[in-house]
Amino acid sequence: MFDTKDLDAISREYFNIICTSEYDVTVQSKNTGHFWYLHNVTQPNDNACVIFHKHKCSHPYHLHGRARTLPQAVRSIKKHDKWQMNGRR
Repeated sequence: MFDTKDLDAISREYFNIICTSEYDVTVQSKNTGHFWYLHNVTQPNDNACVIFHKHKCSHPYHLHGRARTLPQAVRSIKKHDKWQMNGRR
Protein backbone atom coordinates (compact mmCIF):
# COMPACT_ATOMS: atom_id res chain seq x y z
CA MET A 1 0.00 0.00 0.00
CA PHE A 2 1.30 3.49 -0.84
CA ASP A 3 1.36 5.75 2.20
CA THR A 4 0.64 9.46 2.37
CA LYS A 5 4.32 10.31 2.82
CA ASP A 6 5.29 8.56 -0.43
CA LEU A 7 2.37 10.04 -2.36
CA ASP A 8 3.16 13.56 -1.12
CA ALA A 9 6.79 13.13 -2.22
CA ILE A 10 5.86 12.83 -5.91
CA SER A 11 7.16 16.01 -7.49
CA ARG A 12 4.43 18.21 -8.92
CA GLU A 13 7.16 20.09 -10.77
CA TYR A 14 8.25 16.92 -12.59
CA PHE A 15 4.87 15.18 -12.99
CA ASN A 16 1.26 15.97 -13.79
CA ILE A 17 -0.57 13.94 -11.16
CA ILE A 18 -3.56 12.30 -12.80
CA CYS A 19 -4.81 10.25 -9.85
CA THR A 20 -3.59 8.62 -6.67
CA SER A 21 -4.96 6.07 -4.24
CA GLU A 22 -3.50 3.72 -1.69
CA TYR A 23 -2.81 1.08 -4.38
CA ASP A 24 -2.60 3.02 -7.66
CA VAL A 25 -0.83 6.10 -8.98
CA THR A 26 -1.11 7.56 -12.48
CA VAL A 27 1.21 10.36 -13.55
CA GLN A 28 2.42 12.05 -16.71
CA SER A 29 6.01 13.13 -17.11
CA LYS A 30 6.23 16.82 -17.98
CA ASN A 31 9.56 16.12 -19.74
CA THR A 32 8.47 13.43 -22.19
CA GLY A 33 4.67 13.51 -21.99
CA HIS A 34 4.69 9.76 -21.27
CA PHE A 35 2.10 8.27 -18.94
CA TRP A 36 2.93 5.99 -16.04
CA TYR A 37 0.63 3.75 -14.02
CA LEU A 38 2.10 2.38 -10.79
CA HIS A 39 0.24 -0.42 -9.04
CA ASN A 40 1.10 -1.60 -5.54
CA VAL A 41 0.80 -5.34 -5.11
CA THR A 42 0.88 -6.00 -1.38
CA GLN A 43 2.23 -9.44 -0.65
CA PRO A 44 2.90 -11.11 2.70
CA ASN A 45 6.09 -9.64 4.17
CA ASP A 46 6.79 -7.61 1.05
CA ASN A 47 5.47 -4.81 -1.14
CA ALA A 48 5.99 -4.66 -4.86
CA CYS A 49 5.26 -1.87 -7.27
CA VAL A 50 4.47 -2.82 -10.87
CA ILE A 51 5.30 -0.08 -13.37
CA PHE A 52 3.27 0.31 -16.56
CA HIS A 53 4.06 2.86 -19.28
CA LYS A 54 2.61 4.34 -22.44
CA HIS A 55 3.83 7.02 -24.81
CA LYS A 56 0.51 8.65 -25.64
CA CYS A 57 -2.87 8.79 -23.93
CA SER A 58 -4.51 6.79 -26.73
CA HIS A 59 -1.93 3.97 -26.56
CA PRO A 60 -2.34 0.90 -24.34
CA TYR A 61 -0.07 0.48 -21.33
CA HIS A 62 2.80 -1.99 -21.47
CA LEU A 63 4.83 -3.43 -18.62
CA HIS A 64 7.91 -1.35 -17.90
CA GLY A 65 9.21 -3.10 -14.80
CA ARG A 66 8.94 -3.52 -11.05
CA ALA A 67 10.20 -1.70 -8.00
CA ARG A 68 10.16 -2.39 -4.28
CA THR A 69 8.91 1.08 -3.32
CA LEU A 70 7.17 4.07 -4.86
CA PRO A 71 10.31 6.26 -4.61
CA GLN A 72 12.29 3.55 -6.40
CA ALA A 73 9.63 3.44 -9.15
CA VAL A 74 9.84 7.25 -9.54
CA ARG A 75 13.64 7.00 -9.90
CA SER A 76 13.13 4.38 -12.64
CA ILE A 77 10.75 6.72 -14.48
CA LYS A 78 13.22 9.61 -14.28
CA LYS A 79 16.01 7.34 -15.55
CA HIS A 80 13.81 6.31 -18.49
CA ASP A 81 13.00 9.98 -19.23
CA LYS A 82 16.69 10.83 -19.27
CA TRP A 83 17.36 7.97 -21.67
CA GLN A 84 14.41 9.02 -23.86
CA MET A 85 15.50 12.67 -24.03
CA ASN A 86 19.10 11.72 -24.90
CA GLY A 87 18.12 10.09 -28.17
CA ARG A 88 17.33 6.52 -27.06
CA ARG A 89 20.80 5.21 -27.82
